[in-house]
Formats: sequence, structure tokens, C-alpha cells
Amino acid sequence: MSGMGDGYVGTAQDAVRIRKLEKQREAERRKIQELKDKSASGTGQPGLLQFGKSQAEVLEHAFKKETVGLVTREEYVEKRINIRNKIEEEEKEKLQKLQQEEEELQLKKRKQRKIKGNSRLSFADEIENGSEEEDGENVTQSKKLQLGKFGKDPTVETSFLPDSEREAEEQAERERLQRQWFLEQEQIRNEPLQITYSYWDGAGHRRAIQVRKGDAIGEFLRAVQQQLAPEFREIRTTSVENLLYVKEDLIIPHQHSFYELIINKARGKSGPLFHFDVHEDVRTIADATIEKDESHAGKVVERHWYEKNKHIFPASRWEIYDPTKKWERYTIHGD
Repeated sequence: MSGMGDGYVGTAQDAVRIRKLEKQREAERRKIQELKDKSASGTGQPGLLQFGKSQAEVLEHAFKKETVGLVTREEYVEKRINIRNKIEEEEKEKLQKLQQEEEELQLKKRKQRKIKGNSRLSFADEIENGSEEEDGENVTQSKKLQLGKFGKDPTVETSFLPDSEREAEEQAERERLQRQWFLEQEQIRNEPLQITYSYWDGAGHRRAIQVRKGDAIGEFLRAVQQQLAPEFREIRTTSVENLLYVKEDLIIPHQHSFYELIINKARGKSGPLFHFDVHEDVRTIADATIEKDESHAGKVVERHWYEKNKHIFPASRWEIYDPTKKWERYTIHGD
């Protein structure tokens, strides 16, 4: 092994470490040699990039002399490290010097190309005269003239191109309209609603009550129970869950709200579900092409009565309200 004679007393790990360092040093040497060859072939000028004789061999020879004979492992490792550090420093200095000379050479070439390019301009004579201030002014003026030839065409349609400012404005406008819509809907939900209904136990007992448009059917039935409890014993003893609200022959589940029926303009079997007063379609001339505009009082029914009489008219026509089911025309008899 290079650098290790018979007097080497280091361990196997030290030997591996030394071989690794020697490989790294050899790679750096090859890199420096490639840069030297490249520089010499590219310039063709003798004496431009000259390298002196490397001191690596001198240091290596000195290391061999110092380690001749018996030496301790610590001394061998210390001397080896010192020699390696000196060699690395020398190679780094040479590499930095080579890179600096390469940069200077490239800078010189760029300046030469720039001078050749400027000679084609109308103010080439001023450059040759060495007037740096006038040169800078002419270059600036030339750039302005060149840029002035190109610009935007105001007649071209550009609305389809991405525009962050326009998109931000549109997003802000959408959010504003959304907040405004929610506020308007909340105001509608809080509006009072007068409902005419009939408590049905085989006979009709018509009443009227006021709630909010945003109230659910369950909340409406709770208010009805409180209104009817003093008159009807069966209402006092039952719960809200056992009361049904039947509007236009459809049993409306408790979770639906009047706002939902109004905003969707829901239709029932025998009339609209979004009118809660009672009115008849009074027309002097019958017209089959125009749908009748009639609204009937909704019925409040105790569940026990419905289960007992659902096979008898009018309970036989009643069915559960389904928002997805559409009624094309109104009927007051049959299925």
C-alpha cells in the first residue's frame, strides 16, 4: 500500500480510513488535471494558465521519511493527517486560482462580444472615442426606441384571460350577495303567519292561530295543543307527537317548516300547501284550462282517531307528504 511500509502499526480501521482519504485525494487530482487540460486547449496562449510542480509528491516523500522505522500508532496517524491537510490545502488553492482565471477569461470574452455588437449601432463612433457617459445615454435611448415598437393592442378581447384582481372582486361580490340573501331569508322566517285550521274529530272545529313562517310543524302543533286544551279533554291528555297536521289531504311531518312549503311552492292533492288561509275560487265563467285557486283549512287530528278511521273518507285519501312527489292537478275525491 502506498505510504505504508513494514513499520506500520495502525489498526485495520485506520488503514481503511487512510485508503478512503487517498481515493478522495486522487479524485481531486484528476479534476484539477482536467481543468488544466481544458484551459490549455481552449486558450492556445502559452503562459496564460501555467501550473508549477505540485508539492503533493514532495509532502508524500517527506511523510515516508518521517515514518521510517518504528513509530507509534498515534504518531503515524497524526503525521498522516497533517500531510493530508497540507495536500488538500494546496489543491484547494490551485482549484480556486484556476476557477478565478476561468471567470476572468469568460468575462473578457463577454466584453469583446458586447463591443462587437455595439459596433453595428448608429453611435459606434462614440464608443470608439471612449465616451462612456454618452454611450450610456445612447444605449438607454436605443432600448426605449426598441421597446416602443411593441405594446398592447387595446382592441383585443382579454376578458377570458386570468385576472387575479377581477376574480377577487367577483368573489367579494358573490360573498356580499350571499350574505344579503341569507339576511333576507332570515327576515322572511321571522315574519308572522296567520293559519286557519280545523280540529277534526269526525266534525270540524275551526280555529285560527299566529306563528312564524320559520316555525316547524311540530312547533305549530304545540301551540295548537295549548289553544285547544281548555276545550277538548283528549287534547289535554295527549302529546304533541300524537297530533297530525293534514293539509290538502297530505300529512305533513313535524320536521318540515312553513317556510319550506312557501319557498318551494309545494303542492298537495287538493290544493296548494303554501296558502294557509281559506278561500274559494269564485269565477263567473268556468275555464277548464285554468287551474282552480282554492285553499282549504288544514286539519289537526289526534293520531288515535286517524288509525281508527283511516279507511273512511276523508281519512282514506290522506297520505304522507313527500317533497319529491309532484301533483300535476288537484282533486277533491278518489285516490
